[in-house]
Amino acid sequence: MHPFDEMHAAGNAVRAHYQSYAGWLSTQDSATMNARREEAEMIFRRVGITFAVYGAKDEDGAGTERLIPFDLIPRIIPADEWEAMERGLVQRVTALNRFLHDVYHEQEILKAGIVPREQVLNNAQYRPIMQGVDVPNGIYSAISGIDIVRAGNAQGGGEYYVLEDNLRVPSGVSYMLENRKMMMRLFPGLFASHRVAPVAHYPDLLLETLRASSPSATAEPTVVVLTPGMYNSAYFEHAFLAQQMGVELVEGQDLFVKDDFVYMRTTRGLQRVDVIYRRVDDDFLDPEVFRPDSALGAAGLMRAYRAGHVTICNAVGTGVADDKSIYPYVPKMIEFYLGEKPILNNVPTYMCRNPDDLKYVLANLKDLVVKEVHGAGGYGMLVGPAATQAEIEAFRQAVLANPSGYIAQPTLSLSSCPTFVESGVAPRHIDLRPFVLSGKEVQMVPGGLTRVALKEGSLVVNSSQGGGTKDTWVLEV
Repeated sequence: MHPFDEMHAAGNAVRAHYQSYAGWLSTQDSATMNARREEAEMIFRRVGITFAVYGAKDEDGAGTERLIPFDLIPRIIPADEWEAMERGLVQRVTALNRFLHDVYHEQEILKAGIVPREQVLNNAQYRPIMQGVDVPNGIYSAISGIDIVRAGNAQGGGEYYVLEDNLRVPSGVSYMLENRKMMMRLFPGLFASHRVAPVAHYPDLLLETLRASSPSATAEPTVVVLTPGMYNSAYFEHAFLAQQMGVELVEGQDLFVKDDFVYMRTTRGLQRVDVIYRRVDDDFLDPEVFRPDSALGAAGLMRAYRAGHVTICNAVGTGVADDKSIYPYVPKMIEFYLGEKPILNNVPTYMCRNPDDLKYVLANLKDLVVKEVHGAGGYGMLVGPAATQAEIEAFRQAVLANPSGYIAQPTLSLSSCPTFVESGVAPRHIDLRPFVLSGKEVQMVPGGLTRVALKEGSLVVNSSQGGGTKDTWVLEV
């Protein structure tokens, strides 16, 4: 069964929203497209749009940097589809923020028995230090990256599913912005003939969101981007966003806390900081409270934060809401807090902590994707259809030994999109990460980052596993 194709319907007919683009593509020869791809690679390399590859070294023993491959063929989404997806994203992120406020305050959803108490309070990402702390506007995840896939087959329709909620330090938005700039540079005529919704105002929306979270009454709150430093795989993005917003990029050593206020050292002396857009994990933020060996944060930061003198975005402790063991409860959160039915579906999920689910999972390991609830980056995972008998048996023992540590999901057939590869134009599997900003209101730029699995048949879109990215076009009516 062929997966849902974003450009072609059954019988190879081109879908309505792709027709104009497909007509243009049919007039392009491969030599021209290859030249454009080489030009894009040269510019990306010159601008320094790279990500560090952990563990990889060049011949001099230095860490290696890699370009994330950029594909020339855009992923196009019609206006009505985006409008429905946007409503679903606003609904989902609103409910997740309500959940975070609740679990650190009244815990109504736990008292109601909708989410098991121990799933939250014993979670490694739950931060007791945040209990009773009020955050500005009740927003814990100001910047959320929600991973969406379309599954289904070529004959039927394709339905959108949320695969994962990224509420801690979601990355990738710089690639969304740079991909668009690159497409406009390489193919200006296409933008003259297509009504593509703009994304370039994202840094303005981000700055507006961060300023809206400021605890102080100053008209011009001081916002900084806190990076772990240049060896972090997403350092390019940290520097890029600080520059685009016109704010300082700082490391932990640039900050210090005095009388429960945060200051940064500048060439003009000390300056008070109101909002920290942190790209550092909780554990490294404050050596007084979390890891005493961390040099990436600032001692006393949590004191200033709890006193309400600085805002940290995203809030400390948001990770409890994007844990894989909490994901299955998001549809119930939407109904509990908003009194609405979910617009975007979850992928059906079996929780091995439930005896009936465990029984089903053990009987069907060869057909399922089984994930460790705290696993990330594709580790601690079994893809049943691609696994050997020995791997399946080893996983069976692991699940039996610790059922509550695992969830399982059906293997989805991700939709595919035409992609310019060595052999020409061919379908490759894709996903989408829209970036949702929550301040005084919830807003986002149309589209997001489309990631593409460049290996034929592969379902792995992660850049660390050789995936690439595409420009995402939302067509305006």
